[in-house]
Amino acid sequence: MPIDAKDLISDSLELASLPAVVMTAIDMLNNPGTSASDIGEVISQDPALSIKLLRIVNSAFYGFPSRIDTISRAITIVGTRELTDLILGSSAIQVFSRLPNRLINMRQFWEHSLYAGVVARILARYLRAPNTERCFVTGLLHDIGTLILCRQAPDKTAEALEIARSRHIPLHIAEREVFGFDHGTVGAELMRQWKLPDSFVAAARHHHQPSASENFRLETATIHLADVITGMVHPAAADTGQPPLLEPGAWELTGLSIEIVEAVSAEADLQFEEACAVILPRELAA
Repeated sequence: MPIDAKDLISDSLELASLPAVVMTAIDMLNNPGTSASDIGEVISQDPALSIKLLRIVNSAFYGFPSRIDTISRAITIVGTRELTDLILGSSAIQVFSRLPNRLINMRQFWEHSLYAGVVARILARYLRAPNTERCFVTGLLHDIGTLILCRQAPDKTAEALEIARSRHIPLHIAEREVFGFDHGTVGAELMRQWKLPDSFVAAARHHHQPSASENFRLETATIHLADVITGMVHPAAADTGQPPLLEPGAWELTGLSIEIVEAVSAEADLQFEEACAVILPRELAA
């Protein structure tokens, strides 16, 4: 019986559910009548999450000149949407890093994902995007569907991994042969269930082929380029030996030049270690 991506998500939502505070903050963000102080009050109800967020925004990764001591102050400086996106990314790592996984190296998975997020953030700055943190978190979560596949369909995922390794093809192509869809489709369904903005859904679904995206092509192409650049430095956790392939026309979609790759990579290298230290759980960042 064929597996459906929606069924995989439905069966794993309890395991992959975000903390109630995060879901409440996302819902509130979608309500135009919600103020920054309302969201700050909700976040502050979770002391562990508040401490984690303050640690992130006070790190060298952000480099703010003065110390930020409260969530309300963080919202003022970082921005309501930006801080909510950071909550999402940080919480998703915590949720998924607790799930056992025998098929891929979890530390390598999150290092690849985090580096992609860092690169996406830098590319967003080149693009003068209004919300660089959204690009960072979208990059951080672009491969999250892989973890759902590993958890919910380990035998078929192992088959896809073997096909990718033996034939030296990208994993998402092997997944399509085995499942009829790939980890991008699964990740997009999870984003939809989490009620995330459509830009997250589009980038997750089409990050290997941004030209296929009907909407949010710029955002999707940015994540695609971040994934490709990351593949040069941090191999994906599946380690099939085949890094993400550049889709022809991806650079043109963003209006950026391939000549910036060296500068972007150098800046990402400087930011990556600090990002690992403050964002990844200790057992993964060690």
